[in-house]
Amino acid sequence: MHIPPVSRRTAGKMLAVTAAGALLAGSFTACSTTGSGDAQGDVTINVALAANPQMKTAESLISDFEQKNPGIKVKFTTLPENDLRPTVTKDVATKAGQFDVAMMGSYEVPIWAKNNWILPLDNYAKNDPSWKQDDLLKPISDIVSADGKLYGAPFYGSSSFLFYRKDLAQKAGVTISQTPTWDEIAAAAAKMDDKSAGVSGICLRGLPGWGQNLASLTTVINTFGGRWFDENWQPQLTSPETKKAVQFYVDLLRQHGQPDAAKDGWEGCLQKMSQGTTAMWYDDTVFAGSVLGQATPAVKDNIGFAMAPTGPANIKSGWLWSWGLGITASSKHPDAAWKFISWVTSPDYIKLAGQKAGWDSIPPGSRKSTYDLPEYQKAASQYADLTLKSIQAANPNQPTAQKVPYTGVQYVQIPEFVDIGDFVSQQVAGAISGTQSVDEALQKSQDFAAKAVKTAGYLK
Repeated sequence: MHIPPVSRRTAGKMLAVTAAGALLAGSFTACSTTGSGDAQGDVTINVALAANPQMKTAESLISDFEQKNPGIKVKFTTLPENDLRPTVTKDVATKAGQFDVAMMGSYEVPIWAKNNWILPLDNYAKNDPSWKQDDLLKPISDIVSADGKLYGAPFYGSSSFLFYRKDLAQKAGVTISQTPTWDEIAAAAAKMDDKSAGVSGICLRGLPGWGQNLASLTTVINTFGGRWFDENWQPQLTSPETKKAVQFYVDLLRQHGQPDAAKDGWEGCLQKMSQGTTAMWYDDTVFAGSVLGQATPAVKDNIGFAMAPTGPANIKSGWLWSWGLGITASSKHPDAAWKFISWVTSPDYIKLAGQKAGWDSIPPGSRKSTYDLPEYQKAASQYADLTLKSIQAANPNQPTAQKVPYTGVQYVQIPEFVDIGDFVSQQVAGAISGTQSVDEALQKSQDFAAKAVKTAGYLK
């Protein structure tokens, strides 16, 4: 895959540093393994986290780390995903030094690594055998690496699958298979939709954001045979396959989705599934434990799981994702930062989280050993194997039926996708809310994407 150099516009958007960053990179790398970057005495490391349930568990257990590492204090900045990304990107790009440890998604890792905004972790991992690098699930380790080097320690790994209410399906006379199609799910949503009881047939992300509604929608586009760009970087957002997929998604939400769907991201759907106000939900495998942990007994006992639905293109398109923790190039305490990262992403932490916060609260999908724990096997018996199967089935190198010049299942791994994806997600939200048609939304999106990739130099 060839990716042209980042354009001036994109570089400005991402606040990239040039000559100054290059001069500093060597000294940052040097201190990353020697400890020379850590001052004597007590230090405080600043950690940026996404406000997801598993991260909140980590924050609640920090006393265990501080007891084991006297002299190191941890200060958390916990933000919603849509706020975390620009805040942390600005910090690492300008090397402002606000954060020592940055939580980053698999989308950011190769981009930040190429710009020397984060430090490679291989030497740390090599010198820390208790961390057990060889225990990491390979698909997850691969997406938080770049050029053969590990840059993000996986906190959790995930794919996407379907949550559904078995009792409501039975009541409606429908059967949800373990490998459903989107047509089958739409038909089931129509039958299980019960507005008089306050239950929607399905809940899907409608909230704008490239990591919100586009995460779900892009996998649907893939299964319908659509793609973001062709092999020459020409946008394909108005192609028949993409139009059909987006119209399907919008119609499904408008007819049988949750009320005001354009306002709901994963947080809203998680709440609705747990509270029993939706019959189905397609989303991240990581939320299985949270749904079961928060649900009332009547709801919990009736939740089932199935693989990500397929579409007319008959390809599997559950996404592949990891939230990883990296050491920023501007960290004044890289060794202390690694100690925290090692603690919170280790096999021992997973056991601690299970014992202290409940086995539904552990970060899943990152390590093979997690799935050998008897306690976790018991707690996650309904979805553990399906999570692993979903992760193994995802293919970020060839996410669509047609050839593409990019990697990423639910995103396009180029710097410009932040702007492109956020713009498109706003247009899709407009179609979901009814302020414009799907055709109008996609034509605007096509025009914006074409201008963006042309400015960046992708189009010849």
